[in-house]
Amino acid sequence: MFLLGPALLEVSARKILTRLHRTHGMPALAAAAELPALSAALDQHAAAVRDILELGVEGAARVPMSVLLAGYARGLLDHVREAAAEHGMTGAAPGDLSSWANADWLQLRLAGVCLHSSQQIA
Repeated sequence: MFLLGPALLEVSARKILTRLHRTHGMPALAAAAELPALSAALDQHAAAVRDILELGVEGAARVPMSVLLAGYARGLLDHVREAAAEHGMTGAAPGDLSSWANADWLQLRLAGVCLHSSQQIA
């Protein structure tokens, strides 16, 4: 018997990651090609995401990585919506290549989610 729930959850997760990759991942990687410090920061964020999901989530080995990554990204964005006025972070990706040099923690972490996701596929 095929359970539809897990399949729909994974499809939804992939949609979230695809949208995040379009808004944060691809622009950040393009900027990182020009800015070595950004490349290093993205690598550190991707490694932190990996460690959080592998070591900090009980039963992570039984959950598809796309679901874990999408859930983590959604959690970050939900938290930012709650604290946006207090800290001034929106989660929106920087508008141009040079703006990535001054990206905030959340923008880098979301791009790190994308980088980790692409490393899982490769």
